[in-house]
Amino acid sequence: MPRCSVVGVTSDKMLTRIGGLLRQAESTDNPHEAEAFMEAAQRLATATSIDLAVARSHSASREKRATPVQRVIRIGEAGKRGLKTFVQLFVAIAHANDVQCDVARSSTQVFAYGFDSDIDTTEALYSSLLIQMVRASDRYIKSGTYRSETAVRTVTRVVGRRRYRFREEVPVAAVTARLNFHSAFAFRIGTRLGEVKKETETKAISENREKGTALVLREKEIELREFYRTESTARGTWRGQSANAGYSEGARKAGDRAGRAARLGVGTASDSRGQIGSANKQLGS
Repeated sequence: MPRCSVVGVTSDKMLTRIGGLLRQAESTDNPHEAEAFMEAAQRLATATSIDLAVARSHSASREKRATPVQRVIRIGEAGKRGLKTFVQLFVAIAHANDVQCDVARSSTQVFAYGFDSDIDTTEALYSSLLIQMVRASDRYIKSGTYRSETAVRTVTRVVGRRRYRFREEVPVAAVTARLNFHSAFAFRIGTRLGEVKKETETKAISENREKGTALVLREKEIELREFYRTESTARGTWRGQSANAGYSEGARKAGDRAGRAARLGVGTASDSRGQIGSANKQLGS
């Protein structure tokens, strides 16, 4: 039996085990337990990704072994406010799972480049964390805490033939608070998952020197980079929220706290699109 078939089975088992961790995280009200389950899920994803990389490196048939793919991930409808923060969250999770991304100018979709198992993991994590991010920001907005704060906004005015840009202080609007909350949440999630990934890889390399784990990971990195260079047609650099969106320190602190306490829900790659649609509906203010 070709080793590539074993890789597929291993990937399915990995997603099943991650799903179990998601359900455990969802069933606890203890934020410390929830955080432990989330980190365990990322640790398992990274460890399994390493195992799959080792399996691929020893595949007898280079033509039949698993190779990187491109997958289109739909983020939301064109013109929907806040899509850039959704993209920020997806890209942060993708980075921790060896998935490279291009983003449509409209931020309506992401082009993910990586191995199937890694993209599956990214979608599963994104599905769960997206719902948590939107719900947590919704609670923050409903609390009305942001109304006591002011934000700095960049304004452009035309006088004669000249354009002048200046910054002015204005009351924080609900949409400004929500976007800042989302951005901080996404950044914190990316940091947390990245730390777990680094820790897991370091441990795997030190414990499995005879398997050449470090070399395998390096080869995987090079293979992904070459695949991306060949397949990507992206031009320019995608940018997140602009300065004109306004800044809310209070909302960012709240988003960061929510990112630290975030737990994984029951989302999986197969139902992520339905949950993304639900999250879009909640993003009303």
